Amino acid sequence: MVEAGPIVYAVAGIATLVAAVLPRVLARVPVSMPMVFLAAGAAVFGIFGSLPAPDPVAHGSVARHVTELCVVTSLMGAGLALNRPVGVRRWGTVWRLLGISMPLSVLAVGLLGWGVLGLGVAASVLVAAVLAPTDPVLATEVQVGEPAENDEDDEDEVRFALTAEAGLNDGLAFPFTHAAVAISVVGVLPSAWLGHWVAVDVLWRLAAGVLLGLATGWVLRRLFFASRSPRLRLAEHAEGFVALAATFLTYGITELSGGYGFVAVFVCACTIRAAERSHGYHRVLHQYVEQAERMLTVLVVFLLGGAAATGLFAGLRWSEVAFAAAVLLLVRPAAGLVGLARGRTGPRERVAISYFGVRGVGSLFYVAYALGTGDFADPAQLWRVVGLVVVASIVLHGTTATPVMRLLDRLRRRKATAGSTPETTPV
Repeated sequence: MVEAGPIVYAVAGIATLVAAVLPRVLARVPVSMPMVFLAAGAAVFGIFGSLPAPDPVAHGSVARHVTELCVVTSLMGAGLALNRPVGVRRWGTVWRLLGISMPLSVLAVGLLGWGVLGLGVAASVLVAAVLAPTDPVLATEVQVGEPAENDEDDEDEVRFALTAEAGLNDGLAFPFTHAAVAISVVGVLPSAWLGHWVAVDVLWRLAAGVLLGLATGWVLRRLFFASRSPRLRLAEHAEGFVALAATFLTYGITELSGGYGFVAVFVCACTIRAAERSHGYHRVLHQYVEQAERMLTVLVVFLLGGAAATGLFAGLRWSEVAFAAAVLLLVRPAAGLVGLARGRTGPRERVAISYFGVRGVGSLFYVAYALGTGDFADPAQLWRVVGLVVVASIVLHGTTATPVMRLLDRLRRRKATAGSTPETTPV
């Protein structure tokens, strides 16, 4: 029998090399990097039976911490990549997605979980919370690229909205997750949990996340760009790995205070990005985070493929397939279109933003977190349903992202060219 250790090292080496090459190879084809590693994980774990099965039900703690690390790293990258300054009007599309589309999605998915899957109240709320946030990890094909020197000039509305939405709604899903956990432990009666939930899980944790993210980001950007000592002014030394220091420091301090670390990390990244917008150091920080995020994404998606091949979908029912299809093809598009109605986006942009509600690593983290802290009847079913939605999202959005975004880019360039062409007076 072949030992598992050498197989793991060999696969890790191949995966690292392929992760560096794939984004360039797949730039113009309707296949995403997560799709490749999802299939690779299924193939490797299916062929080599000696490998331990990556069962998230049995290894919930490992699943929680690996996905947590992946999400916080991607949130820092998303915040650093955004060129557009934060503002009420500038971010109007994002506020609509967060304030209208996300609550509608939570309500619709919760009703589907109760009516289609036959889940109890706590499990229905959990599924709704887990599948509410879009993902900053697996949606790189439809998000903004590197930080640019021209502020918002290089950001189209679709990529900006999807990036900023994913950066914020990963943290905003936490109050709904805490509500599900509370219902699973103390019961459905609001008198048993609602007061504490509103005061602590909504108001305090969100406020702490925002305020600590702002404070940490302000201190770090002063250190990076305005320190009196040239030796401490890290922007002049191109030290990219401190982006991870900013990520872990912000997340750790906020979680210790009882706040939402996901919110704090994204706010911290946006605060750092607001300093010296034209400075090239932002690109250095983003590139380092992006490389770390890519490696963690490969690990998570590879293990998800292995879990799918070794029993994650055992006992799958047609009702669960219908539920996953409804979440991706009905709930998110409909909620997105309602939220963006009468906004600044054009009809093509509204459709694209509403369609690309990618579900991914954030959902995997939330279900692992909730099952580790709450008391839910059937963890295997919850993992199966969430895993199915994530896998379906990887395939569906991975195959359509490149052609759709290329079409939108082409139409936008054509419109810009037509608008900049001077009118000629016929002779």
